[in-house]
Amino acid sequence: MDITSRLKKALKANPNPGQLMVWSLIVLLLGTASIILYPDADQLDSSYHFLLARWSWRHPEYLLSVWGRPLFTLIYSIPAQWGYVATKIFTLAISLTTAWQCSRLAERLGLPQSSLALPLLLFTPIFWQLSTGVYTETLFGLFLVVALRLRHEGYDFGAILVISLLILIRPEGLFIGLLWGAWHVGAAMLSGVRGWQLAVRTFEGLFLASGIALWVLGAWLMTGDPLWILHNWPPDWNPGSQANGTGPIWWYTLLLPLIVGPFWLPAFFAGHQKLWRTRSFLLGGAVFWTIFIVHSILYLRGWFGAAGYSRYFVCIAPVTALITLAGWDWPGGLRWQRWRGPCLVAGLLVSIITLDLLPHGRDALAIRDLYQSYVQTPAASSLPVERLITSQGYMRIIFDRDHWEMPGLTANRADNLDLIRRLPPGTLIFWDGQTGPAWYHLTPQDFENAGFKTLVSRQYLLTGRILPITWKGSLGARHQSMHLLYR
Repeated sequence: MDITSRLKKALKANPNPGQLMVWSLIVLLLGTASIILYPDADQLDSSYHFLLARWSWRHPEYLLSVWGRPLFTLIYSIPAQWGYVATKIFTLAISLTTAWQCSRLAERLGLPQSSLALPLLLFTPIFWQLSTGVYTETLFGLFLVVALRLRHEGYDFGAILVISLLILIRPEGLFIGLLWGAWHVGAAMLSGVRGWQLAVRTFEGLFLASGIALWVLGAWLMTGDPLWILHNWPPDWNPGSQANGTGPIWWYTLLLPLIVGPFWLPAFFAGHQKLWRTRSFLLGGAVFWTIFIVHSILYLRGWFGAAGYSRYFVCIAPVTALITLAGWDWPGGLRWQRWRGPCLVAGLLVSIITLDLLPHGRDALAIRDLYQSYVQTPAASSLPVERLITSQGYMRIIFDRDHWEMPGLTANRADNLDLIRRLPPGTLIFWDGQTGPAWYHLTPQDFENAGFKTLVSRQYLLTGRILPITWKGSLGARHQSMHLLYR
């Protein structure tokens, strides 16, 4: 196909290429504003992933962490050296890159208005929530869409190598790897491939295990322990632990408005029907429903610490966006065409408001305030700090202290009380009134009883940056306290 034909085909798929640039500029501006307004993230995972990445150059064991994931920590260790803000900007760049890759794949699939893949991906509440945090899901989504593009461009083995790396970013890589292998061999058999060619396809599928093989080998060489992954396994990831509770089998069905977008659910279901009829993106549909069914069962049984988070589906958000795009003209006619633009704008507004309503992300403002109050006291310069113990990751970030200092606090209150009694002089405690008692069952009073003296303590009423709602409740004001203690 010559250049002119390629250009005509691209314009047919996306008759307004400048539209992609406009959407990208909107995301860049609003994403930057989000980084400024919300210094941390809505869940603690973001700050802890950053800490592992930032200090992995000093402690290479972090690069092998089962919870942190080797490839994610390795990639993020570079921007992490420039600080938390730079790392969040890096995630925003990854989010935009993923959206561009979705648009290119939409062109390859022949979907109309391929530039709309960007807002259909980024303007879902859950993706927008993670688009400026430090989470493994966003990087996973980028690798997944790259693998899908490679496969649809005819580079099957390259796609296999990319899929093999997903296990190094998130646990879902195991299930997608198994699906990909079955699809790779099964599609060949259904198309009549037999004998030597089928054997070659099967052999190629074995490379889907190359990522985990590299992880095991690297851990063995670095630590001398061939079973490092098992020994580093998080305690709340044990089968049947139910560490984060359980939920009904229809839990993720209820969360579909967050996962897909509340205003284009009909387009999402219509997209399934259209793609099934045209047989053009069956693997994408299989990826979505594999992860949907797996997580539904895991949360139903409480296996491996499944928590029922909607953010898990950011992993496969590119697939979700493409399925929605396929059904974007679902009702047909001029009436729906007039409403498609307002629906996109409404989706963005809902995503922005949803992020603003999440209470935990507000704690960073209180942490900053107490830190500024502390550094202005004489104690900040006169008291030597040999060790910092914190109840939240952002507290360590703002002090820029090595995460290695943290003791092995658990959910066992008795063990934690014994541990803090034995902390050496020169220990600074940065504790809050919500996360610390909930996670570790320790209050500031427990530290005072253990011989620590309160340096600074404040109460806060934290409201949204856009909607300053003051009523109590899960989406209202957050009542928080921050404490700095020293011994």
